[in-house]
Amino acid sequence: MVFLYFKSTKLRYFITLAYNGNNYHGWQIQPNAITVQEILEDRISKLLGINTPITAAGRTDTGVHASKMVVHIDASIPDKENFIYRLNAFLPTDIAIHSIEAVRDDAHARFNALERTYQYFLHYDKNPFIPDVSWHWRYTSLGIKAMNEAATYLLQTEDFTSFARLHADNKTNICDVRQAFWKETREGLKFTISADRFLRNMVRAIVGTLVEVGRGKLNKKEFIEIIHKKDRSFAAASAPAHGLFITNIEYPDDIYL
Repeated sequence: MVFLYFKSTKLRYFITLAYNGNNYHGWQIQPNAITVQEILEDRISKLLGINTPITAAGRTDTGVHASKMVVHIDASIPDKENFIYRLNAFLPTDIAIHSIEAVRDDAHARFNALERTYQYFLHYDKNPFIPDVSWHWRYTSLGIKAMNEAATYLLQTEDFTSFARLHADNKTNICDVRQAFWKETREGLKFTISADRFLRNMVRAIVGTLVEVGRGKLNKKEFIEIIHKKDRSFAAASAPAHGLFITNIEYPDDIYL
């Protein structure tokens, strides 16, 4: 009897995952610090038996979470379900793989993303179950109507320099924000914002400044003036990292095989 062995074809895959960022110094690999990318790349490479670089849709800062992050790899994976099972068993409990999908060879997790969505969570009452994933606001309730009125102006804004991290060396601070609104939750408030791209620290800077509107420290006109100044020093302090999640990334349908 003759046995024929066929080497699996290497394909490009999109991997969708979630992680709690509290134990990591952000997404991107860096010296002398544990990051999500470092752990994920190490575990994938060991399972596949070959060094396998991963490319993400974006990067998150220290303490920021993801309920949906997408990365791409080039690999031979004949049994995707088995690979997901083995990879999840190999990863720490604060990183979870949701799916692996084959895509076109030229598909790119970062450059093909059409839209990204972040959500920020804030709670009023002390809650021992969510302190690492939501900002405990210990002061007076915030004025959600005033915050939403100010947030609508973000949809008319192109230049987000006022909310960009200083000296970040961005090629451009132009972003297309498609939605930005606050909503009441059982615990407190949730802010949702979607755009084609985001600058580093942009969402947390926006949240921190809108909270000042909710406190009555700023009004809508002053919020708009801050945007027009194109100077980070005029915006409020950034909201704490642990309340922020990247929650969705949209791609064109035709990149999937």
